Amino acid sequence: MHEKERHTIILSAIEERAVATVADLCNLTQVSEATIRRDIAALHMQKRLRRVRGGAEAVNPPQIVGLAGRPFSVNETRQIKQKQAIARCAVDLCEDGDSIIINGGTTTFQMVHPLALRRCQVFTNSFPIAEHLLKHSKNNIMLSGGVIYREQYVILSPFENDVTRNFYAKRMFMGAQGLAPIGLMEADPLLIQAEQKLLNQADELVVLVDSTKFDNRSSLVLCALDRIDTVITDEGISDKSAAMLESAEVTLIVAKSGAAQHEDQAAS
Repeated sequence: MHEKERHTIILSAIEERAVATVADLCNLTQVSEATIRRDIAALHMQKRLRRVRGGAEAVNPPQIVGLAGRPFSVNETRQIKQKQAIARCAVDLCEDGDSIIINGGTTTFQMVHPLALRRCQVFTNSFPIAEHLLKHSKNNIMLSGGVIYREQYVILSPFENDVTRNFYAKRMFMGAQGLAPIGLMEADPLLIQAEQKLLNQADELVVLVDSTKFDNRSSLVLCALDRIDTVITDEGISDKSAAMLESAEVTLIVAKSGAAQHEDQAAS
């Protein structure tokens, strides 16, 4: 990862959370502590953040603290071909008239393009998903109520009696921070709270994760593997990760990128 990209991620994290530890920033950028400390020192000298013991803080802390994790704008361009292929496979599971929940995220966002050809009942907490489907499809859209978190473009409510309780879905489609033998992981407790409410409203859980997510870890577990019905990922999944899902009796769908599909068609 180039220095400019690391600095963008660091500053976005600081602006959202006010304070971020070196460990947090290492997790976001996937570089060493030594590199992060050099980046913090450089940004401190530029007066773009303040270096503190064990991390960094914002020069002008936000009044509303944001969510942990990379901003939507940073994640949006990562593994894009894989995410598009995964999203196409997810929409293949949907039929006209289905009631579905789509959780906010950059992988689930890619579902909006193939969903333009469907007519489903869609509940989402993602502002960009709702906006795109309203403009470019005939799907019926219901949004959750609450606060819009600008960096992730999701709408979250701290209240138990929100509109979530009034929607039933055949399937819920969601991404995640990581996926491991212990279960599905997320980076922020507020996300965990909101997603667990949504989980209770769906019969089936379909998880959309690119293969890098099997190497990611977080301190927060959303649900155990046995709550997941299907995982859709890309061809980079390791044999070890595939065996983990098989042992948990989770259905695995491996999405092929456009290039791979073209090769298969040519071969046939």
